[in-house]
Amino acid sequence: MVKVEHEQRPEVLRQVATLLGQENDRLVRENARLRAEVARLRGDAPGGVQQELEILKELLDRREQELFGRSSEKQPVAAPESTPESAPARPPRRGHGPTPQPRLPHLETRVELPETARGCPACGGQLAEMVGQTEDTEEITVIERQYVLRTMQRQKYRCRCNGAVVTAPAPEAPRLIPGGRYSTDFATHVAIAKYADHLPLDRQVQMMARAGLEVTTSMLWDQIEALAKVLKPCHEAIASRVLAAPVIGCDESRWRLLDGGAPRWHVWCLASPEAVTYRVLEGRSKEEAARLLGGYAGEVMADGYSVYASLARGAPWRLAHCWAHARRKFVEAQPHAPEAATFAIDRIRELYAIEAEVPVLAWGASAEEQASGLELRRRLRDARSRPIVAALRDWGYAIKPTLLPKSGIGLAVDYMLGLWPGLTRFLDDPRIPIDNNATERALRSPVVGRKNHYGSRSVRGTEVAALFYTLIESAELLGVNPQAYLQHATRAALLVPGTATLPSDLLG
Repeated sequence: MVKVEHEQRPEVLRQVATLLGQENDRLVRENARLRAEVARLRGDAPGGVQQELEILKELLDRREQELFGRSSEKQPVAAPESTPESAPARPPRRGHGPTPQPRLPHLETRVELPETARGCPACGGQLAEMVGQTEDTEEITVIERQYVLRTMQRQKYRCRCNGAVVTAPAPEAPRLIPGGRYSTDFATHVAIAKYADHLPLDRQVQMMARAGLEVTTSMLWDQIEALAKVLKPCHEAIASRVLAAPVIGCDESRWRLLDGGAPRWHVWCLASPEAVTYRVLEGRSKEEAARLLGGYAGEVMADGYSVYASLARGAPWRLAHCWAHARRKFVEAQPHAPEAATFAIDRIRELYAIEAEVPVLAWGASAEEQASGLELRRRLRDARSRPIVAALRDWGYAIKPTLLPKSGIGLAVDYMLGLWPGLTRFLDDPRIPIDNNATERALRSPVVGRKNHYGSRSVRGTEVAALFYTLIESAELLGVNPQAYLQHATRAALLVPGTATLPSDLLG
């Protein structure tokens, strides 16, 4: 007997889904027949039975879409109307050409004619070199990674009096593990490979073996665990920086503890415009959310998960809700209620078009530039976004009595109206974004990592994962090379224990 909850083979899951769909169809037909028979015996009108049948069919369609449908929420964009006479002629397509590679190191290889081939094919004379004249062609190649066993020979010195022997000092910072054989660069390389490139440690062991280095997963874990101890002040400093921001986003996703732990652990994410921090906690209840947001005072952008609303009552922070999640409900309902869902989707699209008119400022923009951007966003939202939001509210309350509560469009309207105070918070504060997409993007890396190495083997593993995701994703958010950041922060912390380096420190 196949245990679906443990089955991973796609072909088996497809067969199970097909059989379940057939069984659902049979049960829906039998349910409809029995209800119709009951309604006939009672003398009731069959309309209610038909409505429930339609809802059951919609639920079945949505479940099939979740299992086998495309996950994209992109809507088709209609091509602008034009006539052959009015349409401008397209320029001829020339192709893309080579992609510039400004960050690659350049190596030059000089190719010369051999002495025996330097005779002139025209007169038989001797060819002379044209100084400074070459014909260049480019080629991108790969130089295999090398692991090198470096022996550091520290010269010893003595005086003729034999009263002193002095050894040359080591030319580098203290080792990550006292007496260890592996450099800090090696440890940061392992951490980047696991938490930025999502390579499990056993896969790294295989890759290193092909390059000639024999290691074990436990040895690699010792390196990144020691690195995490040194970089703990950086993690704490980034978390403090996030919690000091006036507006943050919050989201969570499941995380598995493999060492006998329950599968209900979750990775929580807090994101600000310049940093992001993570915590892996045992659950996603109000208690875990309170541990994460305790003491924060500002604006929290989140989805409609009830824990946030419950925690916000009496908290020093205020809750704003995400329009992308509201839109997602209407996208799911669109196949079954195209007219109503399309109306809401189009209005939300107009809100996003208004937001796109405000230029995105790079990190480090001056206070004047930031104030100017916020003022522009406030004016646009007051003049153009408020009427659209009011129209959506009036439409929602007008259409709600005509909808079946359990239908997709009914649930979408209920979701939107139920979160209305949070959905309109962005109109009153230009610092609040229209959605929580930035936080969801920040969660993407832990989710991809979870799919590759399945979670953490121990509670300490969850702490190490949260630390490295915090450092790496915060660096990438500012456009800082995460490996260069880890190396810089590690050396600084080894030279002066307790030193906390932020990614922004590398930007000057």
